[in-house]
Amino acid sequence: MSDANVSNETERKLRDAMERLLTGRPKHCDGRLTKNNLALEACVSPATMFRAKAVLAEWDAHIDANGSLTPGEARRDADIDDLHRQLTAAKKEITELNRQLIAAATVIASFHHDNQMLRAEADATGAVVAFPTQPRPRSHHAQEG
Repeated sequence: MSDANVSNETERKLRDAMERLLTGRPKHCDGRLTKNNLALEACVSPATMFRAKAVLAEWDAHIDANGSLTPGEARRDADIDDLHRQLTAAKKEITELNRQLIAAATVIASFHHDNQMLRAEADATGAVVAFPTQPRPRSHHAQEG
């Protein structure tokens, strides 16, 4: 598609610049997909670029269809989305582990309270409580059940 408003050389520069920008290989600018960068990348003035109506129509059509993210920006955004998913999963896991921790602390506190009561009862009655130093072996009947 030729543009009568600019020279063939200018049109070629703009199309080459557009190709470099759209493929993420800029030479003369930061690579963002803006019309200002298109002019910078082509080494033409913005006024000259705006006369190239056919090139700008192709530029606009591409941006409308594909968005204005460079390939690097698209990868960055995908990485950010992935990190958000990982963070959400980690927060969910932390919440569940905290719930389990609170439940375990409650059970331990209950056992501690019961133990204190049993010790106080044993002290009051003068009973001798012996705690085995090793676990008792399980009986044969307990292992079958």
